[in-house]
Amino acid sequence: MMNSPLLVGSLLEHAEKFFPKKKVISQTHDKIHQFSYREIGKRTRRLMSVLERLGIQKGDRVGTLAWNHHRHLEVYFAAPGTGAVLHTINFRLSPEHIIYIINHAEDKVLFIDEDVLPLVEKIKDHLHSVEAFIIMTDKDTLPDSNLSPLYSYEELLHSGDPSHSFHRELNENDPAGMCYTSATTGKPKGVIYSHRGIVLHCLALGLADTAALSESDIVMPVVPQFHVNAWGAPFASTWFGATQVMPGPRFTPKRLAKFIETYQVTVSLGVPTIWLGLAQELLQNQYDTSSLRGVLCGGAAAPLGLIQTFEEKLGVPFYHAYGATETTPLVTYSRLKSYQQNITKEEKLQQRARQGILVPGLEMKIIDDKGDIPWDDEAMGELLVRGPWIADGYYKDDRSKEAFSDGWFHTGDVVKVDEEGTIQIVDRTNDLIKSGGEWISSVDLENQLMAHEAVYEASVVAVPNVQWQERPIACVVLKEGKEVTKEELLDYLKPHFAKFWLPDDIIFMDEIPKTSVGKFLKRALREKLKEHYQSK
Repeated sequence: MMNSPLLVGSLLEHAEKFFPKKKVISQTHDKIHQFSYREIGKRTRRLMSVLERLGIQKGDRVGTLAWNHHRHLEVYFAAPGTGAVLHTINFRLSPEHIIYIINHAEDKVLFIDEDVLPLVEKIKDHLHSVEAFIIMTDKDTLPDSNLSPLYSYEELLHSGDPSHSFHRELNENDPAGMCYTSATTGKPKGVIYSHRGIVLHCLALGLADTAALSESDIVMPVVPQFHVNAWGAPFASTWFGATQVMPGPRFTPKRLAKFIETYQVTVSLGVPTIWLGLAQELLQNQYDTSSLRGVLCGGAAAPLGLIQTFEEKLGVPFYHAYGATETTPLVTYSRLKSYQQNITKEEKLQQRARQGILVPGLEMKIIDDKGDIPWDDEAMGELLVRGPWIADGYYKDDRSKEAFSDGWFHTGDVVKVDEEGTIQIVDRTNDLIKSGGEWISSVDLENQLMAHEAVYEASVVAVPNVQWQERPIACVVLKEGKEVTKEELLDYLKPHFAKFWLPDDIIFMDEIPKTSVGKFLKRALREKLKEHYQSK
C-alpha cells in the first residue's frame, strides 16, 4: 500500500476541489456571512501566508480565543496547514488558568474575538511567549488597545497570498491541534492531537452508526470550537462537504431555533444544558424543526426527561455520545441495533439514555480493584480506552503517569456495561457517593429528578456524614412557573431507588454552578452546601 500521510490540510483541499459551491454560514458580532468552500479555501491560504510572514514555523503554537464562526474555522486549517499547532483556548476559564494555559503551551500568536479583547488586555503582562495579537472583527478600524502589536484579521488576509500551498512534507504524526482540560481540580492539562488522529476521528464521525455526517447535511456545532475542537465537527463537515452553520458569539436558544428553521439544519451538537434551553424555546414558540435528523448530546449524561421531550414532544431524534478531551473526543455512540427495533417504547428510551457502544477503531475495558468486570449491567468499574485518536499522555505534565498507564487511558469515569456492550456512565470516580460501604450514583439520581415535570436542573453531591461516611444531597432548579415540594420529590424518587439512595435533603436554587463547558461544577456546589449547613 502507498504510504500516504493523513494531513489536516488535505481535508480543506478536498472541499475546495469537490464541494466549492457548498456554504459556510457564519454569525459574527455584527452580521451573518456566507462563504463558499472555494472562498474559505482562498481565505485560509491567505492566512497561511500571513502566519509565515509573522514568523510562525513548524511546531509553533497558534492560540485562539474565539466563538464559533468562519474566521475561527479558517484558523483551524491555516495553523496545521503550515505545520503549526492550532491551540483553541477556553476563554470562559478563570484568568489564572488562561494565563497558565497560554504560557504552558507557549503560544506565539493569539487570534482574539473582539468581545474577548478586554480579558486579554488585563492579562497581557503575564503572557511570556506571545509575539502578536490578531483581532477577528467585522469593523474597519482597530479598537484602542494596550496590546501590541495588534493586527486586524481582515487587513492581514487582504495582504495574503490566495494561492499559498498547504505543506505536504509534514509527518502525519506531527502535532496539529492542542486543547486543555477545563480543570475541575488542579491546573488544566494539555492534550496534543496529531494530524493522523484528527483525520481518523473525522472518518469515525462519518460512519453510518455514529453521527453519519455527509455532504447532504447542514451541520450546526453549538458546542464551542474551544471544547475539543467542537468535537471534531468543523474538520469532518469541511472534508465531507457538509454545509456549516456557525452560531457565533453569545448565542441564545432563540437564535439556535431560528437558525434551525431558516437554514434547515439537519444535525446539531451540544451539551445537555444547550438542549435544555432549546427544548424550552421550542415548546414555548412555534418553529419548523422538521429538517433535524438528530441532535447529538455529549459532555455529560443527558436526563431521561430531556431525551423524552425531544423524541416524543418535538419529534427530534436524540443521540447520546461519550468522549473526553483526551479522546479527540468520540469514544461511544448510542444507536439501537437492528434487532432492537422491536423492543418496547420504554426500553428504547432507556437505551437512548445510555452512552452507547464503542466506535470502531477503538478498544475498551472496564476494571475494578479485582480486574475486568462482567458485562451484566450491574457491576461497576472504571472505563479504560485506547486507539489511534486517543492521547498517550499530557503535554509536559507529570499527571500523565496516573492517567496513562499500561497503554490505556484511564478515563476516571465509572460505568456499567450490558450484554450488548452498551455502556452507561454511572459517575466520575470523584463523584460517586459511598454511604455505609455502598456506592450511590449521583448521575442516576440526577437523571431521575430531571425527569420530573417541574424540575429544570438537578445536581447531586456527597456531604460528609459521621455515621455513614457520605450522604447524598440534591440541589434542584425548578422550571419557570412550576412548583413542587421537597417531600413530593422524595416521594417521586422512592419507587426508583433503594431507601439508602434517597437524598438526605433537597435544596432549591435559582442556579446550579457550571463549568466553562456547561457541566455541573460539583466542587463549587459542595462548597455552597458546606456554607449552607454551617450557617444553620
